[in-house]
Amino acid sequence: MAYEFEVAADELFGERYAQMVSTGVPVEDIAAVGATITDMWAGTPGGWVYEWSQLADRYARQGDHELAATAFGWAKFPTISNEPKRLALAKQVEQYQLAAPTFDAAFERTVLELPYDGGSTEVPVHLLTPPGIDEDHPVVVYSGGVDTWKMDMHGLLEIIAKITHAPVLAFDLPGTGESTVPMSPDVGADLTREVLEHARELGNGIVVHFGLSMGGHYSAHTGLAGEADAAVVLGGPIDAAFTASPSHFGMLGIVANALGYDAEPTEAEITQQLERFSLRPLLDADTNVPMLVMNGADDVHVPPHDVLVFQGRRDTEVHLLPDTGHCAITKLDDVVALFAQWFEKTLPTLPRKTVTDDRDLR
Repeated sequence: MAYEFEVAADELFGERYAQMVSTGVPVEDIAAVGATITDMWAGTPGGWVYEWSQLADRYARQGDHELAATAFGWAKFPTISNEPKRLALAKQVEQYQLAAPTFDAAFERTVLELPYDGGSTEVPVHLLTPPGIDEDHPVVVYSGGVDTWKMDMHGLLEIIAKITHAPVLAFDLPGTGESTVPMSPDVGADLTREVLEHARELGNGIVVHFGLSMGGHYSAHTGLAGEADAAVVLGGPIDAAFTASPSHFGMLGIVANALGYDAEPTEAEITQQLERFSLRPLLDADTNVPMLVMNGADDVHVPPHDVLVFQGRRDTEVHLLPDTGHCAITKLDDVVALFAQWFEKTLPTLPRKTVTDDRDLR
């Protein structure tokens, strides 16, 4: 289930420009693509997916598979709403795997078969393991956003692996990326919990959940519920973000696609759905593990309240960074430094857990 929605391609391009630069695409190539795009969905010249795919194909022919994967990631952005977008995602997966031998960390792709709705669903996961790590290591689980998925933040994943000296296991949330099932509060929480339990078997039993944007919503959930051993929330919608329908830069259509709609919902419909995501019941409890909560103060998608609500909480460090927006993307160096300091002092305090894992892996 998916649908194309009305969004001004030039406005969305401008809003994501800083993020595009942060993913490593040369600024002159970004500018050239931006100058040619006139439509969000067309798979023909002037279409977002077409123009980004042309650039990605050029990188692939030049043998720069990592940059090709990044460009195909922008081609399929922000949702898989039509066949050209699906093809761009498939090519991103292909180029990402071709690029793997050049990564700073060893790469492994596995498909987990996890319980879903009385049956099962496939959840592809990517494991990045830094060189020379001790056998006695934790595992960091990474969940990305509603429109920025596990391959799209590869640079950040390698940084996390380097800082923590630990493998990083990345997956797409339900309703996003390679997922084939829609997002809901229960499905997202259940599948995330299963991925965390799988990650426990890959290291010494300690699992730290790092979530970005909507992935930060789920890392907040696992942190507040005590399901992870520690949690990092970067730009996660928590409570106040779910009191009204999203209204900026096509986010209503992006979120509705993730929730499984096949046509534009009304404001009342989407608001009713989003209210179910509030983490207020967990905020009112006292079950949280150590947490690091961060975001930019100028975020147009997630209000400051959803960071500040963690202030004064036990075992919780809070940072609202000034002069930057969603996920503090323009101050990522500051985010990384805060994370490194927090992780160094937090890791020695974490207890170990074990789990019996009888899942099918393919």
